[in-house]
Amino acid sequence: MEILYFAALRERVGHPRETVTSDARTPRDLVAELAARSDGHAAAFADMAALRCAVDQQLTDLDAPLGQPREVAFFPPMTGG
Repeated sequence: MEILYFAALRERVGHPRETVTSDARTPRDLVAELAARSDGHAAAFADMAALRCAVDQQLTDLDAPLGQPREVAFFPPMTGG
C-alpha cells in the first residue's frame, strides 16, 4: 500500500510517500509499524492526539478496520477559517 505523509509528518519522516507491505488491522496498528522504521517516523507519530488519517481518500478513525487499502494518508488536524 502507498503511505502518504503531509505537513509536519512529511518533514519528520523525510519523504512524502512510501510503499509498504503490512498486515496491520487498523490505522493505529499501521502507525506502530511505521513508527518503528526510523527515528524520523517515531517523531512523526509521537503525538497520536495530533494525527488524522484517511484510507483511500476517506477520513477514518485510527481504530477503524483497515481492510486492504491502496492508500493511507497521515496528516495533522486541519484548520479552517
